[in-house]
Amino acid sequence: MTVSETIRGASKLRRPLARLGAVVSAMFLAACEPTGMGASGPQTGQMIDPKQPVPVALLVPSGSGSADLDWLARSLTNSAKMAAGDAQGATIDLRIYPAGSDPAQAVAQANKAVDEGAKIILGPLFADSANAVGNAVKPRGVNVLSFSNNPDIAGGNLFILGSSFDNVANRLVRYGVKNGKKRILMVAEEDAAGQVGARAIQKAISQNGGTLAGAVNHQVSTSGIDAVIPNIASAANSGNVDAIFVTANQGAVLPYLLDKLNAAGVNSSTTQMMGLTRWDQPAARMQIPGVQGGWFAVPDTTKKAQFDQRYRAAYGEAPHELGSLGYDGVAAISALVRAGKANALTTAGLTQSSGFAGINGTFRLRRDGTNDRALAVGTIRNGQLVVLDPAPKSFSGFGF
Repeated sequence: MTVSETIRGASKLRRPLARLGAVVSAMFLAACEPTGMGASGPQTGQMIDPKQPVPVALLVPSGSGSADLDWLARSLTNSAKMAAGDAQGATIDLRIYPAGSDPAQAVAQANKAVDEGAKIILGPLFADSANAVGNAVKPRGVNVLSFSNNPDIAGGNLFILGSSFDNVANRLVRYGVKNGKKRILMVAEEDAAGQVGARAIQKAISQNGGTLAGAVNHQVSTSGIDAVIPNIASAANSGNVDAIFVTANQGAVLPYLLDKLNAAGVNSSTTQMMGLTRWDQPAARMQIPGVQGGWFAVPDTTKKAQFDQRYRAAYGEAPHELGSLGYDGVAAISALVRAGKANALTTAGLTQSSGFAGINGTFRLRRDGTNDRALAVGTIRNGQLVVLDPAPKSFSGFGF
């Protein structure tokens, strides 16, 4: 994909995005009845005999007719199997269930899994499905480790494994403040995911000693972006803004927005740009002028590269970007079972403060159902990913 093609693609921003190209955004689908009960919720989860095989149900988004979701389902399945095979000292009885993309199907498969003896559920992917599953199995005392990254559904018996906007915003704002970028202008889409991202940025600024230098919201359309470019450029040139933090959660938004800002003289050489999403994916994006020098968060690049190489060797294809969450979920369960903990799958077991070593770096689950992930700060220089600040190896002293 060329730069011109990404810009032309942005002219279609008014059209509803196909689910294939919006997997991450779809993980933020709103839920009508949140299962979350917050940090003060009761202990949940099944007790186990760690010396016996532990039945784990994996709900994957296969069977929807989407080639992209089928690829993701394969990646989650294969990654989870890799983790189960690596579980020295623990036996994971991994069982796969096709949950598709429909909440009703996900609930049916979750109930079937529990009927068949599952002690914990990994998945599903989409927030609405995860919320429905959490509510369905809550009376049965089963915890759910969803692949969603939507904190609004987390709590009670439902945990999210996906890297949340809170994680990313906190990492980038902390790094920015430490490096003199304290006055931050926020630019966010007016869609649901954009506003979730906006709240995460505002929270991170408040918690890390920064200052919100202004907020600009725009419609998810070329005309909506065009309308706010003069305001952003004026703020950037005022001398009162150290950095501009954009949510840009949909694929065509980021290249169009950065191209327009660059044309208006706003880029990281004049005002530090920061992004809530990956700026190095797809690879063609790294050639866009406005991306150069911007800051964004990435997982532990060394571990992820090793995992990707091993996965390709075993399965003959690259894993989906989100596929490694399957490995992380099983690896966390395995570590607790290997330690001989009968409460491995309960709230107390899952939320151990030291966390777990995952493919995407060290992570831990919080009692409110959200997670902390140790992330690196990356940038693009001359079309190449460069790590500015590596991901920490543990949570000790990292400010969580």
